Amino acid sequence: MLDALKLWARTLKRDVIVLWLAARDPRVPWYAKAVAGAVAAYALSPIDLIPDFIPILGYLDDLIIVPLGIWLAISLIPLDIISELRTEAATRSKPRTWVGLMIILAIWAAAALILIWWLL
Repeated sequence: MLDALKLWARTLKRDVIVLWLAARDPRVPWYAKAVAGAVAAYALSPIDLIPDFIPILGYLDDLIIVPLGIWLAISLIPLDIISELRTEAATRSKPRTWVGLMIILAIWAAAALILIWWLL
């Protein structure tokens, strides 16, 4: 069972990189790019919707939201492109870009401002 969990975790990690690549691939439809980019950004973001220090709920987003998002994004991308990107992702490491970090921080800041505005 532990080996199955390790395989599942490696598959998720690879598929997040696949989504990151798919969001930049010109052959992927725009709506699939949007979903793939959002899921990859959320999965790679150091900021979670539910912070990990909250018991049980903190890991709920990592166990439910991310895999469901990956499944949705992959289902929107043509299979031949997914196969090609999975092969490419096997040789890549986790993406690290300052632009991606700034986009994630801007999204979270905008969400916080909207929440504050709504509460007031």
